[in-house]
Amino acid sequence: MTDKSLTEKNAHGAKLTEAVIEALENIKATDIQVLDVRAQTQLMDTLVIASGTSTRHIAAVVNSVAEDLKEQGFIANHQEGETGSDWVLLDFTDLVLHVMLPEARVLYDLERLWSGLTPASE
Repeated sequence: MTDKSLTEKNAHGAKLTEAVIEALENIKATDIQVLDVRAQTQLMDTLVIASGTSTRHIAAVVNSVAEDLKEQGFIANHQEGETGSDWVLLDFTDLVLHVMLPEARVLYDLERLWSGLTPASE
């Protein structure tokens, strides 16, 4: 599979979302929320927010999700945050994943920022 075909596969929203959720559940991320943001922005279709129990757990979650998805042909185009961060973001073009410590999640309250949105998982 070429790099181009891996990038183009990111356009498969439902499969990508399901793969991210499964990878998050496998590594024991908590409080997973999926928001459909297509009506609010053209930058992405889906926003996924999950919590980790420690900065070490967040690093493990992000690494595990990136590897699991790469095996399925989905490549993260960009990562913000480093090992030891309380918030790390993976950008899969159509889907952006935020993994945060619960304290950072309360502080930044991304769910409220994107208020009025209905979780896609409901």
